[in-house]
Amino acid sequence: MQTLTQPAALRAVPLVRRLLCLVYEALLLAALVLVASFPLAPLVQALPPPWGVYLQRLYVLVVAGAYLVWSWRHGGQTLAMKTWRIRLVRTDGAPVGLKQAWLRYALAVLGLLAGGLGFVWALWDRERQFLHDRLANTRLVEADERLNAARHATGR
Repeated sequence: MQTLTQPAALRAVPLVRRLLCLVYEALLLAALVLVASFPLAPLVQALPPPWGVYLQRLYVLVVAGAYLVWSWRHGGQTLAMKTWRIRLVRTDGAPVGLKQAWLRYALAVLGLLAGGLGFVWALWDRERQFLHDRLANTRLVEADERLNAARHATGR
């Protein structure tokens, strides 16, 4: 559990706020995938039935993953996370690395495919962390805008 002396940069985000951010993220990802799928549509239609569907699903996973991983690596926030003032960091508070970001994404997808159990896990977790965050050694913390402005001004 968090203590009152814990710095804002490492303060955990309440579960309800993370879930609301997740809903907003899903809407943004749906729009991104819709627009990104336009160039692929003719190829999907030209392929035999099962292969076109498989290609489209793989493409959607890659596009969504690229957006999320890029966002997490460049400031620790997606657009939805910026709106809800949430930042992704390693458990020690440092920025997330490329390998760690892809691991978190892959684990989140697996948790989603398992009926959402990776997200439901937070109901039983002692710190209310999602399973993919627990396994990837990441956490969602409060994004302190004053700290962000100071980092941006100093170039760190």
